[in-house]
Amino acid sequence: QAQAFTKQEEQKVANIAWEVIRKLENQPQMLPNMNHLKKPEIQAFIVKAVEEQRQPEQLELEGVTEKPDIAAVVAKTVELITEQSINIPRILVTPKGEVKSGFKPFTLSLEALKYPAVSDELWIQHLRTHQLEVLALSRGGIEESRLEDYVVSGLVDFDDISYDDHADLLYDLAAQTVQHFKTYLSEEDTRKVLRCYQRDIARFIHAQMQAHYWEDVAGYEVIVSKGYTELKESAYTHSAAEPPLDYHVSPSDKSNMAKYLFSGFTRCLYPVQKFDSEAERKLAVILDRDAIKWFKPAKGQFQIFYRVGADHLEYQPDFVAETSEMIFMLEPKMRNQMEDAIVLAKKDTAVKWCANASSHALSNGGKPWRYLLIPHDEIATNITLDALAQRFCI
Repeated sequence: QAQAFTKQEEQKVANIAWEVIRKLENQPQMLPNMNHLKKPEIQAFIVKAVEEQRQPEQLELEGVTEKPDIAAVVAKTVELITEQSINIPRILVTPKGEVKSGFKPFTLSLEALKYPAVSDELWIQHLRTHQLEVLALSRGGIEESRLEDYVVSGLVDFDDISYDDHADLLYDLAAQTVQHFKTYLSEEDTRKVLRCYQRDIARFIHAQMQAHYWEDVAGYEVIVSKGYTELKESAYTHSAAEPPLDYHVSPSDKSNMAKYLFSGFTRCLYPVQKFDSEAERKLAVILDRDAIKWFKPAKGQFQIFYRVGADHLEYQPDFVAETSEMIFMLEPKMRNQMEDAIVLAKKDTAVKWCANASSHALSNGGKPWRYLLIPHDEIATNITLDALAQRFCI
């Protein structure tokens, strides 16, 4: 924002004002969104803070140079910030009361779990290697009394598995695994396979357990810790020999879309963007024409997390666009991935986030949020954003 000010002292004031505004992010009661920056009492607060922090030049003190109009600079800084940002609150959703969790019983799919009998050479090598692990108090290599114990001892090494809470399930899964190996291996060869490949077998079973994870929570508390968040810098790597392409034009190699850098936007909050698909490029054409402003969020901008089994992974929305009445979170997706479990988990989490963000925005004079999940073959540059919203808003 300092570039908007020609005089050095005005630039200094603008920089101080920007730092004051950044700190106000953490006071959602005082500043529930960026629109409140325009309120006279908020601007007066910023002006006062700037005056307290600013060190005037000696010439100004002597009356040689003109004192900058701090109120005018603050007002201009606020205008620039609100023009070049979108109100994105920081929303924390925390469980209330005790959280219970576990895994439901299920039948393993073991067709892909095929290990040949362990050769004498591999067995000797395994014993030599695991002598050191035994000394280091590792489970690997310990002689178990029951074959199932090799599987169970491998599984309890995972952080989300408690022996006390899951013992019955663990031994059931272990029994299925042992029985599977015994269909084509002798008892002794089964023991060697379970011992040699203990960790890989445990990882294989643990991965399947994730689809059967359950969690019981009395309720959730929604906390808005920031009324708005500063846009994160978006860093892209590209060849200096290849200047950015015009985003209106489809590149020759659509199969490697992510290698191209695009520019020429008039309403994007970043000067350049990258796209993962031709559908994303077409959607950018629509947004740059129909939205007031839009951008592709950098990782960590929203800090939204979705659950896959016991794991919580960050969801990074593809696009965010603001219109005169609404803010959209948009996710273009291949038609054949629309019912994918990960896509649906992200959708559910994003829809809940938008509902919480809308509740906060509407109670503070802001715009509601809506989530759009759009099949890639429904995106064409002659379609309007309104038409997409009417068809694919969730």
